[in-house]
Amino acid sequence: MNSKRKDIPVFRNEAEEREFWETHDSTEYLDWTQAQRAIFPNLKPTSRTISLRLPQHLLDAIKVAANARDVPYQSLIKTWLHEKVQGS
Repeated sequence: MNSKRKDIPVFRNEAEEREFWETHDSTEYLDWTQAQRAIFPNLKPTSRTISLRLPQHLLDAIKVAANARDVPYQSLIKTWLHEKVQGS
């Protein structure tokens, strides 16, 4: 274990910092045993748009179910998919 850590350079911009960390081992600069888990409660997960073909009768039934719950049908689809994946 390295008791003397190297000083992290001062970077002019994010690109310079990114380039530095792509070519250097952070364990020479940071004591990762002292790291703490960070929680970012307000971050939204990255979403990706997809195309999904559904039979018209199925889409109509989903829209009826969403309307009964007063939620957008796409949100209901996402909720149902999430529940199904987490339950498996």
